[in-house]
Amino acid sequence: MSRGYFMVGIEKPKRDTNIGSLCRSAFSFGAKGMFLIKRNNGNGILNQVSDTVKSWRHIPLLKYDSTEDFLSCGIPHSCELIGVELHEQARGLKGFVHPERAIYILGSEDNGLSQEVIDRCVHLIQLPGKCCLNVAVAGSIVLCDRVLKEEP
Repeated sequence: MSRGYFMVGIEKPKRDTNIGSLCRSAFSFGAKGMFLIKRNNGNGILNQVSDTVKSWRHIPLLKYDSTEDFLSCGIPHSCELIGVELHEQARGLKGFVHPERAIYILGSEDNGLSQEVIDRCVHLIQLPGKCCLNVAVAGSIVLCDRVLKEEP
């Protein structure tokens, strides 16, 4: 078993189905936790048809009322915050070396990550392509990339 851990979450998620799909991928790829920031209706995610494994039963699903709450108490010691965002300072995923301890954070498709989160990210990465992807798809690709790069 490799050292380290990773978590994944969404700032201001829009649709429960996207949350369910990303949570399912997080569990499948070995995440140690998931989180949501500023989710108005958080109860619907527990019964999502897109999360057939009910990932919240297997790994923690944390909820933060605000971005400030997440930034002040949601990032473990010595863990790097990595934003997945279309941004002029973002590096491509292909050459990115994933840190041993990481929290991956994505924004909603409409608004992306807040400037407050971008300012706190140690790394910004982006996927190749001509436009933004569904948040669950983008997050799943990043997590798969991490797992594939860990393999000997």
